[in-house]
Amino acid sequence: MHIDQAENNNHLNEALRLEKLNYYEILDTPAEKAFDLVAQLAAAAFHVPDAGICFDTAKQLFFKSRIGSELQPFPEDAYAFFASAEIKSPDGYVLGFIYVADTTLHQPTLKQEDMLILLADMVTEKLESRIAIRRTFRAYDDRLHVLVHDLKNPMTTISLQSELLGRIPGIEERAALIAAKINAQSKRMIDQLNELLNSARKEAHSFKPNKVKVDLNELIRQSALDLDVLIKHKNQSVLINIDTPVEIHGDINKLKVIFTQLIDNAIKFSPSGNQIKISHQVAENEITIAVQDYGVGLTENDLEKIFLKFAPLSAVATGGENTYGLGLVTVKALIDIHKGKLSVESEGKNRGTTFFVALPVK
Repeated sequence: MHIDQAENNNHLNEALRLEKLNYYEILDTPAEKAFDLVAQLAAAAFHVPDAGICFDTAKQLFFKSRIGSELQPFPEDAYAFFASAEIKSPDGYVLGFIYVADTTLHQPTLKQEDMLILLADMVTEKLESRIAIRRTFRAYDDRLHVLVHDLKNPMTTISLQSELLGRIPGIEERAALIAAKINAQSKRMIDQLNELLNSARKEAHSFKPNKVKVDLNELIRQSALDLDVLIKHKNQSVLINIDTPVEIHGDINKLKVIFTQLIDNAIKFSPSGNQIKISHQVAENEITIAVQDYGVGLTENDLEKIFLKFAPLSAVATGGENTYGLGLVTVKALIDIHKGKLSVESEGKNRGTTFFVALPVK
């Protein structure tokens, strides 16, 4: 049976496109003023009554914003004038489009067409900033819930020990009273901790790492492959100096976020034509992955606050890429969940940066 390779590639690309669209968590969500404002700007720029922002799920068009008339269904040929610009993710996947339309004919100028492309880029920027903030909040919530879960063990021990202490034959009345108070307070704290954890378990994104055996070598290569469009755009290369499986037990999705974000950072803060190197070291029950770039580097002042939210750093992305001040915060929170450590080294401005991710094998 012959299977056309081009058809296979098309199916794969479409699956990846839909995966990226779902990643932004935009489908089947209510209208938002920020998107309506972009559509209104588009309509004003073209002097037309109709404009909108929609995303293509392959099965149907989902309108995030729609102003003017709402022709149902949505045939372009119902309008005498229709112009659109693709909404693309940073890695090149077409998510949908922003459009302007009118029942009377128009002849748009080049300036208007450029404006529509810029507005499509604004939509992508909005999607990126939304998901960066959501991902950071989730990582922080997960880290908090893991800490709460870990706190239960000593509190349970205190409760049991205080209860046993109060039952010791011949114990002084005052000591028994103190033991009873400790027992009551520790039980109250355990109940409160359980309440927090029960609430977390009801959420769609469970705080517990779903640990399985993961080959970091394979995962890092896949992370780099996912960023291939951005790497090629800046004529960069990623050299992965890992030639054997590097297996640990961890949450594959959270680990993927960690290394995708670190490689993405190296791309953003390295000049065109540079190389990014990834290597590893093995110690007793610990694997350390180093992500090294030869880019803009960090000052001593930068190093002191690099893992803080929205920290103002001297480092500037070399290609004008957007940075939100949340990527490394998310990475650190996810590494904390794995009981790992994140550290950074830089010899100064324009001398590159290396991030070290130390993860326990189990």
